[in-house]
Amino acid sequence: MHDVLFQPLTMGAFEAKNRIFMAPLTRGRASQPGFVPNEMMATYYRQRASAGLIITEATGISVEGLGWPNAPGVWSEEQTEKWKLSTGAVHEEGGLIVCQLWHMGRLVHPDFLGGQPPLSPSATTAPGHAHTPEGRKDYEQAREMTKEDIARTIEDYRKAAENAKAAGFDGVQLHGANGYLVDQFLRDGTNKRTDEYGGSPQNRTRFLREVLEALISVWGSDRVGVRLSPNGDSQGCDDSNPAETFGAAAEVCEELNLAFVELRQPGPDGTFGSTDVPKQDGVIRAVYSGALVLNSDYDGAEAASDVESGRCEAVAFGRPFISNPDLPARIAAGTEFAPNVNVPQSWYLPGAEGYTDYPTMEEEAA
Repeated sequence: MHDVLFQPLTMGAFEAKNRIFMAPLTRGRASQPGFVPNEMMATYYRQRASAGLIITEATGISVEGLGWPNAPGVWSEEQTEKWKLSTGAVHEEGGLIVCQLWHMGRLVHPDFLGGQPPLSPSATTAPGHAHTPEGRKDYEQAREMTKEDIARTIEDYRKAAENAKAAGFDGVQLHGANGYLVDQFLRDGTNKRTDEYGGSPQNRTRFLREVLEALISVWGSDRVGVRLSPNGDSQGCDDSNPAETFGAAAEVCEELNLAFVELRQPGPDGTFGSTDVPKQDGVIRAVYSGALVLNSDYDGAEAASDVESGRCEAVAFGRPFISNPDLPARIAAGTEFAPNVNVPQSWYLPGAEGYTDYPTMEEEAA
């Protein structure tokens, strides 16, 4: 069933064996101290290597940019070495894996920064609560980034891209979505700057462009992608004209000839990330001619329909991959996805429970 999902896909330098991608999923299993990848993470990614492409969980580019307990980083030598466990495991299974590069901007709590305020394009405060090693705490006001901060952060992205290459990844994806730093620059609800990084949509995409150029300087454009979330509010980050803003972002992606653009779009009413803001993939498709990857609470039939129609080249599945390590096989067989057990409680537990202990179809039948 759904044969179109099992056709190979060339996008830039990537040769994906199918069009069922694994979306980035923060799982909080890295080792402390040091936000270091480990063997358990390698097992997790190995189990899911039948995906056409694995996009790793969001991975911090610097101490300054990471504010999630037990998320991994890729700024240190130790982190870089330990990521080789995961890249090697996926390659042994014939899979592809790219590293999603992440800076959380104003969503880093000062507890992670020795009490210093987080960085953002403007001095704004996110709503809600941060996850800290001491529990949930209110977000605090960010410090507006200076030009020097911006230049230094772009260099952090470049160095992280170099480390990802040394770690054996097949490429990188820039996390430009979900209310994190790049998204904070893109949207006029969080970007109040009056210099060349603020104001018009073209100015607000400048940071996106400069970061992508830094990644391309390391990898080439054919091994670089980006994730965007051109929908409504995301962690307090919103925009008054999504079509105009993300149309400008799509122009950047087209001009830089990115290998792929992944969109986290709103799902059906009542699902994760639902919103009244219309989906913007048509706006982006009209501008960007590369591989478009959609992520929007799909099942196998819906994914096949959108690939068949040409709406996208591939579909990235997130939460279904948590409890279905062999998701492509289940889609091929036309079976129901195994349910997530104790979700969301199991998403961020410290051990193997709810992480590497989900059975494949073969193991269920044995």
